[in-house]
Amino acid sequence: MADKLFHHHNKEEDNSPPDYKREEKEHKRHEHLGELGAVGAGAYALDEKHKEKKDPEHAHKHQLEEEAAAAGAVGAGGYGFHEHHEKKDDKKEEEEAGGKKHHHHLF
Repeated sequence: MADKLFHHHNKEEDNSPPDYKREEKEHKRHEHLGELGAVGAGAYALDEKHKEKKDPEHAHKHQLEEEAAAAGAVGAGGYGFHEHHEKKDDKKEEEEAGGKKHHHHLF
């Protein structure tokens, strides 16, 4: 019964060349998701900071939520930064695999 629930494939070694364009696009999407997460968490942190001032009775709760949201914003920003560099690495690998060279013309 478990065989029908979980699809286990015996993957043989795939010797086909990597699809650099697909990987680059995937990293770009993930980079944008990281940026979006950072913006959203940052906005939430600012909202909690505002609520902390407006609601002194629950200020400690708002301060904790602000700090958690700020940490989430930093993490999401770091993830976006990481994906940006992965995208650049894939582009560089593609150029090296294709034999492309950068020609810097000084005009």
